[in-house]
Amino acid sequence: MTEKLRAAVIGAGYWGPNLARNFRTSPDWDLVAVCDLDEARARKVVGARSTVEVVTSVTELLARDDVDAVAIATPARTHAPIALAALEAGKHVVVEKPVADGGVAARAMVARAAELDRVLMVDHTFCYTAPVLKMRELIAEGALGDILFVDSVRINLGLVQPDVDVFWDLAPHDLSILDFILPGGLVPTGVAAQGADPIGAGQSCVGYLTLPLPGGAIAHVHVNWLSPTKIRQMVIGGSRRTIVWDDLSPQQRLTVYDRGVELGQPLPDKTTTNISYRLGDAWAPALPEKEALGVMVSEFAAAIREGRAPRTDGHAGLRVLDVLEAASRSLVDGGRLTPVTGSAVAGSLA
Repeated sequence: MTEKLRAAVIGAGYWGPNLARNFRTSPDWDLVAVCDLDEARARKVVGARSTVEVVTSVTELLARDDVDAVAIATPARTHAPIALAALEAGKHVVVEKPVADGGVAARAMVARAAELDRVLMVDHTFCYTAPVLKMRELIAEGALGDILFVDSVRINLGLVQPDVDVFWDLAPHDLSILDFILPGGLVPTGVAAQGADPIGAGQSCVGYLTLPLPGGAIAHVHVNWLSPTKIRQMVIGGSRRTIVWDDLSPQQRLTVYDRGVELGQPLPDKTTTNISYRLGDAWAPALPEKEALGVMVSEFAAAIREGRAPRTDGHAGLRVLDVLEAASRSLVDGGRLTPVTGSAVAGSLA
C-alpha cells in the first residue's frame, strides 16, 4: 500500500493538537478531520486556512467513509465508549494513555478489536523516543545480561490533578517504558504502593511503587508532584552492564556502564562469599533525533498496512492498567504487596 491512510483526531485539548500536527506532517497519513465538542477549540488546532475539517459530533465523524483511523485524546473515562464505537464503525484506533479508566473497559476494547480485525494501539509516547528504543535494543540483544533491578524517578513541581492521584498521572509513563523494554513485558509478581498527601489535596501527591519481577529482580518507581527540582531518570541494572537514562541531559541522555558486582566462590569458612567489583568503561550510544509522536504515527500506519499488532498494542495498555489498579488496591490496604490481576494476559511484544 502506497496511498496515504486517512486519520481523524478526536479531542482538541491538551494532547490532541500534538497528535493532529504529527498526523498532518506524516508521509503515511492524511489528516482529514479534527473533532471536538468545542468548535472554536478544534478550529484553532486546524488553523484558519486549513482544508482539515472541523467536526463537533463523534457519531457524525465515525459515519464518514473517508476516515480509516481515529486518534482519541479525550478524558480517560471516555476512551472505551469512543474506541468501541470507532471499532464498530470499522476504524483503526490509537488512544492516549491510559488505555481506559478500568480493566473491564480495557479488556472489552482489546477483545472487540481482535474480533473485528482492527488495530488498537496505545500512545505510550516514551516508548517511541530514541533512548527507550535503544534501551530495548540493548536489553534484547543481551548487552546487559540478566536484569537485576530498575530504579525510576519522575518528580517535579507539577500540576496537582483534581481527579487522579500522582500514581495515575505520572507512573503510566514509567510503567509503559518497563513494559516495552523488559523481556516478556511488565508482569510483576505483585505491587506495593506507598503514597502520601502532605498538603491535603485529597489524593496521593508523593508515591512509591515496588514491583518484584520474575526471576528475583525488582523495580522501583518514585513519582512526585511536590519536588522543586525536576528529575526524569531511570537506572536499569544488569548482570553484565547498567544503563542510566537521564531524560533532562540533552548532551548525553543515555550512558552504558560496564561496571558491577560479581560473586566469587564461597570463602573457606563458608559463611561469607568473595565479592569483586568490575570497573569497566562507560559509553554513550549515538541517538537519532526524531520526534517520538512522529515515530508513533508511523508505527500505527505500518501495523495497519502489515496487518500486525503495533509495538504498544492494547495488551500493553492493559498490562500497565492492571498494575495501576493493583497499586490503588495496595494503597487502600496500607501498602501491602498486592497481586496484579490479569497481568499474565498475553500480547505482542514485536
